[in-house]
Amino acid sequence: MQTDVLNIHGEKAGTIDLDDTVWGIEPHVSVMHQAVVRQQANARLGTHDTKTRSEVRGGGRKPWRQKGTGRARQGSIRAPQWKGGGVVFGPHPRKYTQRMPRQMRRLAIRSALSAKMRDDRVTVVSGLAEIEPKTRAMKQVLTELPEGRSVLVIMHEKIESIERAASNLENVKTVVATMLSVRDLLKYDRVLVTEEAVGVIEGLWALTGEKRQPSQWKLDRAAARAAVEEVA
Repeated sequence: MQTDVLNIHGEKAGTIDLDDTVWGIEPHVSVMHQAVVRQQANARLGTHDTKTRSEVRGGGRKPWRQKGTGRARQGSIRAPQWKGGGVVFGPHPRKYTQRMPRQMRRLAIRSALSAKMRDDRVTVVSGLAEIEPKTRAMKQVLTELPEGRSVLVIMHEKIESIERAASNLENVKTVVATMLSVRDLLKYDRVLVTEEAVGVIEGLWALTGEKRQPSQWKLDRAAARAAVEEVA
């Protein structure tokens, strides 16, 4: 797969070969959804807490004797049915962490990148690191490049000029390729990838060697299906 490389003025500066296993696969929607849910769950702190009847202040003495008063028996004024009493089944500190197999996490990233590429929402840019570290410089670059409601800028490494130029712009986020997430890819409308970051992305998530070929069980299943069709 090939795509055009644009300079910061929106002019074609060349072409670049892209790895089909990263940018050209059929997006796996359910895996992308699971990856986003996992990322949101892992971001939860889980520090909320309520006090039970053993933790609230007071209630050490029995409010009245067990029998003879005509009222219902009570053991503590800090029981849940009393005002100021403990909370029943309230939230307590916990971990919301979800686990996800590594192969599924990698598939989710490839699916998100391929979905963006299929929808023509990916732009490869050269020379972006050379812009002036000012907001007006980044605004000018964005007006020259294909339009997007929100923009995710992917860099091969931390580049201060790009980060400073984009930091004050609404709906623009910069991220290093190694920290790329499915949530960011799906949240932002257009993805700007520096030419150097393409190699980093493919080095992290591209399939190599025998992983590019269909697995043996898929080949066997296809052969069995063909045999059944011939008999029918």
